[in-house]
Amino acid sequence: MTQPPPLPPPFPIEEFRERLSALRIAMAERNVDLLIVNQHEHMDYFAGYAPTAAMYQAVLIPLDGEPFAVIRALDATVFSEASWLNDCVTFADNENPIEIVAKTIFDRGHRASAIGLERDSHFLTVNRALALESLLPDASFLDFSIVMWEMRQIKSPLELACLETAADICDRTAAAGFDAAGPGVSEREVLVAMTAEALRSGADNTFLAQLVSGPRSASLHGALGHRTLAEGDMVHAEPVPQYRGYASRIMRPKSIGAPSDEQVRTAETMIRLQDEQFCAMKPGADAKEVDRILREGILSAGVRNSYTNVTGYTLGLKHPPRTSDFTRVFLADSEWQLKHNQVFHMYTWAGGMAFSETVVVRAEGGKRLTKMERRLFY
Repeated sequence: MTQPPPLPPPFPIEEFRERLSALRIAMAERNVDLLIVNQHEHMDYFAGYAPTAAMYQAVLIPLDGEPFAVIRALDATVFSEASWLNDCVTFADNENPIEIVAKTIFDRGHRASAIGLERDSHFLTVNRALALESLLPDASFLDFSIVMWEMRQIKSPLELACLETAADICDRTAAAGFDAAGPGVSEREVLVAMTAEALRSGADNTFLAQLVSGPRSASLHGALGHRTLAEGDMVHAEPVPQYRGYASRIMRPKSIGAPSDEQVRTAETMIRLQDEQFCAMKPGADAKEVDRILREGILSAGVRNSYTNVTGYTLGLKHPPRTSDFTRVFLADSEWQLKHNQVFHMYTWAGGMAFSETVVVRAEGGKRLTKMERRLFY
């Protein structure tokens, strides 16, 4: 296999400042004096730092002045290496981080400010939100849900470069898995080959692929088993590598032994309809119309009796606990329009086989960032 392409450069401080400027416009429109950012994707996007979930941490962004962070002391070195910010308050593990956040807000002159909260954050639990409000009785708290998720939809050139790197890792990972997959080989050995290739190619996450086979090949989210591959099995591989937190994805099937004529026809139908869907992914297109091409096409072709799942969803920065970003999804009743440089994981499945691509919206139609050949492998 060829060497991976050169890795993209780090994000410059200028890009972080542009993001911050756009965020402050949204804050001013909502009369927010201080924003508490604790969803890890948003901390990464605006501060360049994504903590572990072991203890609560936050970045605080005032409408005027430099942002500052409240960081677990154990993570201070990581914060200084990763973030473009210089100002942080640290807390020891025996301290209550919510109390430290409240004290920091008080000490920095925001005791009576209008404070924005991510009420849709995985890390601002009900108890934490109530505690903040009780510790800062003179402040007013405003809902800042969805705003930052929406802001991250349009990818910058350097973000696209990170996604392209992750997509290249996808292609290499899937190819390594299919090279390893054969009669008498265990699912785990296939996954070992995929994981090793992803790490060699530059992936920075540890959960790197989904793999199921045989009777469970249609379980797209199935747990890894202990099966040994045999003639007639279908292997479903979905590499999910990340580069600098940016996630690309691809799905491909491989038949162990020659596939049946019906499997070949089903695969060809899915690929044809999905290619039509990609062509329609232009700025201004209605998401429900893009969805309709695949959803109605699959049902009309009779390869599935029902179609209840989405046909695509947002890709970009991704950190635990989220496994996927459903800020934008493709459904029959989706009421939104596509925009230039949005990136999606577009997928379909039937007959124990799945095909998917990482796709960026362009004027000429959706451009695949994943490049692996679109066929049923065997």
